[in-house]
Amino acid sequence: MTTSESDAPRGPRAERKRRDILRAAREVFLSDGFAGASITEVAARADASKVTVYRHFGDKERLFVAVVLSAIEEAEERSRSIVDALAESTRLDEDLRAFARQHLEIVTQPALVRMRRTIIAEAERFPALAAAWHERAPRQAHRRLGGIIRRLADRGLLAVDDAEVAAAHLNYLILSAPLDEAMFIPGSSPFPPAQLHRWADDAVRVFLAAYGAPHPTVVGARTASAQT
Repeated sequence: MTTSESDAPRGPRAERKRRDILRAAREVFLSDGFAGASITEVAARADASKVTVYRHFGDKERLFVAVVLSAIEEAEERSRSIVDALAESTRLDEDLRAFARQHLEIVTQPALVRMRRTIIAEAERFPALAAAWHERAPRQAHRRLGGIIRRLADRGLLAVDDAEVAAAHLNYLILSAPLDEAMFIPGSSPFPPAQLHRWADDAVRVFLAAYGAPHPTVVGARTASAQT
């Protein structure tokens, strides 16, 4: 049974039921994968009939796409405010550490890690969806963070040539080791807060060593030394 988006139920009650179905479907897809997921199980968890699920989403493939897109939107919403706040920072080292810690906590949440595994497993079946995840997760995040880094550089707080490259460096300094471990060792996340904070703080320290603006007195001293 299939239905077009224009045929889907409308109104507040239908929207609540749609959210219930998406929540239930996410649980089932993350637990059983796409192939093992059952619309019957989704309907049961959402307290809905199979007909209702099909009326909202058409088929299993469209339901899976909707689940992934909703996960992307949630992750974007949660990270947007912490990234934007960096632009007005007056204590860059402290604010970068706070950003890195929160970013790491969000990305290594078990549900989001399992979603990444599921998308990777289904990338050949849903190449456009995998590409959308990559575009809206790392690429868009790097562009957004790159814009903030450029503003910080314009204020003299960072020294960068390519702000988007610097953003990618910061992102992967923060995420590479813990996310790699979380992806390949099921059950290893969430990590203890102290461990996440150590990873985040070390990432910021390395980033600032590479991109931190030199202190004016240091620059002056180097110039004077070079002239003697």
